[in-house]
Amino acid sequence: MGMKIGEAAARAGATRKAVRYYESLGLIRPTRLSNGYRDYSELDVRRVHEVRSLNRLGIPVEQTGAFLECLAEGAEHGDDCPASLATYRDVIAELTERIAALTTRRAALLDRLHAAADRTGERDTVTDLTQLPADLPEPTDDGAADHLPGRPAPTATLTSTDGETIALDALGPGRTVIYVYPLTGRPGVDLPEGWDTIPGARGCTTEACDFRDHHDELLAAGASRVYGLSSQDTDYQRELVTRLRLPFPMLSDAALTLAALLPTFQAGALTLYRRLTLVITDNVIEHVFYPVFPPNEHARQVLTWLRAP
Repeated sequence: MGMKIGEAAARAGATRKAVRYYESLGLIRPTRLSNGYRDYSELDVRRVHEVRSLNRLGIPVEQTGAFLECLAEGAEHGDDCPASLATYRDVIAELTERIAALTTRRAALLDRLHAAADRTGERDTVTDLTQLPADLPEPTDDGAADHLPGRPAPTATLTSTDGETIALDALGPGRTVIYVYPLTGRPGVDLPEGWDTIPGARGCTTEACDFRDHHDELLAAGASRVYGLSSQDTDYQRELVTRLRLPFPMLSDAALTLAALLPTFQAGALTLYRRLTLVITDNVIEHVFYPVFPPNEHARQVLTWLRAP
C-alpha cells in the first residue's frame, strides 16, 4: 500500500519540498493514482532516507546512485553492494586531496604569520614549538620507571605512521630505541592550559627534531631502529612526521594500552604519557631514561649511552 507525500516525507525525515526535489532528479519514482495524486512506496521512503544520510556525510546527491540502485536490487542497506563501497573510496580520496591542499595552505599562512610577527615584534604572541622557555621546570625522578629495566618488552601491538603494525614484544634482534612523549603541539593550535608549568610536558617537538637530526648517528652507534610513541592517534602523528620530515615512524597508543606499565599524568581532560625512553634489546627492556631533561638534547644523551663501552 502506498502513501501520500506528507506521510512519505515524515517517515523519511524530510520535508515535502525535499521529496519533490529528489523526484525531480529522478531519485524516486512515485506512481500516479487515477485521481492524479502521487503514490509513494516503501522503496521511495528508503531512497529519500538514504540520500539524506549520505548528504550528511558529505556525499552529494550526484554520487548516491550506487546506493539507491543497491536498495532497488533488494539489499538491506544501500552500501551492501560493491559499487557503493567504490563510491565511499572515491569520496574519501577526494576528501584526502582537499585536506592535503588545505594543510598546505594553512602551513603557508602560518609561515607568513610568523614572518610578519617577527617583523612587527609580536613573535611572543605566537607559540614557537621549536623553542623552549628559559624557565622550563625540570622533572624529578619519582621512581615511576624503576620497575621497567630487565622486564620483558610489553605485549602490545601498535599502529605506526608508515601503516605497519608493530608488536613491541617481537621487535627482533638488536637494540630498539623508543622515546615516549606526552603530546606534540601544532602551529597555531593552543596547547593544554598550563602546559609550560607541568614538569616534563613541554618540548616534544624539540625532542623529535633532536632524534631526527641524530637519527643516522644513533643507527651507526648500534640502534637497529628508532620510534616515537605517544597516545595521539596516527593521523595526528602523521602530520608531525610530515611537517618535521622525521626519518622514523611514530607509534600510536591512543587506547593507552601501556598505561598500566608506563607513568602517565593528567593535563586537563587528557591522560598522557610521561616523557621517557626505552631501549629494548632482544625483547627485554635493557635501559630506561627517566626523567628526560632537557628534551631538546635527549637524542644526544641516548647517543652518548649507546657509544659508551
